Order: sequence, then structure tokens, then C-alpha cells
Amino acid sequence: MEKITLTAQVREKAGKGVARSLRRDSMVPAVLYSHGKSLPISMGNKEVTRVLNIEGGEHALITLKLDGGKEQGDRLALIKDYQVDPIKGSLIHVDLMEVAMNEKVKIPVAVHISGSAAGVKEGGIVQLGLRTLDIECLPSLIPDSINVDISALKINESVHVRDLKLAEGIRILTDGDATVATVQPPISAEKLEAMLTATPAATGEGAEPELVKKPKAEAAPAEAKGKEGAKEAGKEGAKEAAPAAKKEAAPKK
Repeated sequence: MEKITLTAQVREKAGKGVARSLRRDSMVPAVLYSHGKSLPISMGNKEVTRVLNIEGGEHALITLKLDGGKEQGDRLALIKDYQVDPIKGSLIHVDLMEVAMNEKVKIPVAVHISGSAAGVKEGGIVQLGLRTLDIECLPSLIPDSINVDISALKINESVHVRDLKLAEGIRILTDGDATVATVQPPISAEKLEAMLTATPAATGEGAEPELVKKPKAEAAPAEAKGKEGAKEAGKEGAKEAAPAAKKEAAPKK
């Protein structure tokens, strides 16, 4: 793995104002963590960016030369995390973790896929799974990346984490059943054509929404109203018919 030397200044003050001032001076605010303690520091933005841009730079073993205060001296550290401005793309903060050469560390390492799968020649499609693996080892054994050769993969075959063999002293922490890469069977011409020529009616897209029928409970008042109307009309009719019937029934003088 890469071994790099960087110079860092110990910061006596912290806060957003101090951080903005450092960035204006082409410095990046950072924090060095060590056994539950934290130390505010600052480093040259260009130097740290250069480290992150090299292969394996995120996991490079850094000799950190601290300048200033009681903390002055050399420390071994790894980049634990960093933040980038979402608009400018510039580095705005870095977290480092102090390590000892005789103490194991847990760290994610990138997966590098190599080779051309045999199944691709038969029309198969390579699908990638995990992009990083969590490992545990001594700082001196941290690899720049983990190479996975997929040349022998045929259609419907996969490489799982449990299939990987790393150097002695490196233990994989990621679940062994997780998939790193697989070769899927090709899509038939008929299926592909059906997918491309599918109409909205066939796929259900663009279809008119089905009208929802009103529940009977909503229609009940109207129906009741109709019955009441008929009853009232019956009463009126009865009233009008009653005098006529009485008149016709009256005896002749």
C-alpha cells in the first residue's frame, strides 16, 4: 500500500468561522482521532486532494508530521472519512484515525474487477454487486484494492465473498453470502421485442381509470326522498279525491 508523508498544523481554535478562514487560505480543516480523543488540525488542500486521487489513496498509510504545541511529532494515520463541496467539488473536511503498526484496524477496501467473463461470449451480461469489502488487518497489510478475476464465470454463475482468498493476515468481515459479481443469461430476441413494442393497453400504462361506483348508502337518501315524495303526492291525491267522492255519494233531495 501507499506510504505518504503529510504535514499538519495543530489548531487551537475550532468552529465554522475558523474553518472558512482556513479554506480561504487553501487549507482544509481536519480532525485526528486517537483512542477516544480528538485533535483539531489543518492540512494543505492540494496535498490531501492529491493523496485521495491516487489509487488506494483513501486507505494510504500516512505519516502525519504535526507542527505546533505539545502534540508536535510524527503520527501514523489513515483517512477515516472526508467531505466534498457538492457544488464546487472541492475538499472541505477530513477525518483521520491514528493507528499503531502492531494494532489491527477495520477498514473498507475497494473491489477491483478484472478479466472478461466466459459467459459474456455466450451473450451473458455481467452484473456487479459489492463495490467495497470490510476487512481487518494490521496497517502494513492493508491492500490498495481487492482484485476479483471473473474470467471463469459462465452464465448463471456468481462470485461470492466466501469465494475470495486474500493474503495471510487479512480477515474479511463482510457477509460471505454477499455477491461480488454474477453473469445473467441473455434476453431472448422475442422477449426484447415484446418489451420494446409493448402497448399501453398491454402494460396497463395510460389506461383510463375505472369509475368507482357510489356505495348504496349514498343512494339511500335520494331513494328515501323519492318514497317520501310519493307518499306526499298520495296524500294530496287522496285529499283531492275525497270531496269528489263525498259529493258523488251525497243523496238526491
